[in-house]
Amino acid sequence: MLYQAATFTSKPGPIPTPPRLATPPHYQLSHETGERTLWVVFSLMTLSAAVLALMSWNVPTAKRIYHVTTTLFAIISALAYFAMASGQASSLVCHAARDHHSHAPDTFHNECRQVFWARYVDWALTSPLVLLNLCLLAGVDGAHTLMAVVADLVMVLGGLFAAYGAEDTAQVSGWLAISCMGYLVVVWHVGVHGAKMVQCKGVKVSKLWASLAVCSLALWVAYLIVWGIATLARRTSVDTEILIYAVLDLLAKPVFGFWLLISHRAIAESSIDLGGYWSQGLSAERRIRISDED
Repeated sequence: MLYQAATFTSKPGPIPTPPRLATPPHYQLSHETGERTLWVVFSLMTLSAAVLALMSWNVPTAKRIYHVTTTLFAIISALAYFAMASGQASSLVCHAARDHHSHAPDTFHNECRQVFWARYVDWALTSPLVLLNLCLLAGVDGAHTLMAVVADLVMVLGGLFAAYGAEDTAQVSGWLAISCMGYLVVVWHVGVHGAKMVQCKGVKVSKLWASLAVCSLALWVAYLIVWGIATLARRTSVDTEILIYAVLDLLAKPVFGFWLLISHRAIAESSIDLGGYWSQGLSAERRIRISDED
């Protein structure tokens, strides 16, 4: 009896299995540092737009194309940063993440990250203007300029669709590949073709164009790297993402604009004189005057 009792009491009982409950979602949001950065960049963009506009004050309308485009992309960026800083123009993108447990079945939770879609609106409107400046400076024809602008839009919109795509699907990998192809097309039409065309404008213009083109295309590579690490891989906080994009946006827009306008004034060969409707409106010669018919 003693042996049987000992055997009975030493037998292990069944291990209770906890219920497979879903873990509450984890949120990656901007905080005080990111929000302050957005307001600071909005202020800098607004100030830059005002200064760029003032720089065109004494410039004839026919020679004001660079001033208009640089002022416009500073204004557009300022509006985008105001939307982000004021709490608009963002949404949550959620993906399922697995939680591993050593003594229980795995559970899942949602990883939700704040994505500012206003950035893509900003890039879709401003990056074509940057390309237009480079094409005008190099003397690129309209056909190559149009192809570069469309490829740039494909690049930006591809990044937007990939950011909101379902993880581990063609919605991410496919749009990422399309976006990269768009960038390569931009490099071909602006970088390669523009390098051939700008040689006809002299050494000074060629050096200025090469500096601006290399810096702009290199910044766009940096945008792509940050986008992949932050938005897709989620390896950085939202505040860190905001800080890095703030630096890139300031370099790609206001700094580019001031660099172009200041250098443009010192190089006569870089001037573009646009007549016709741009500076004079519709020609008065073709208007019908009723009083002249009598």
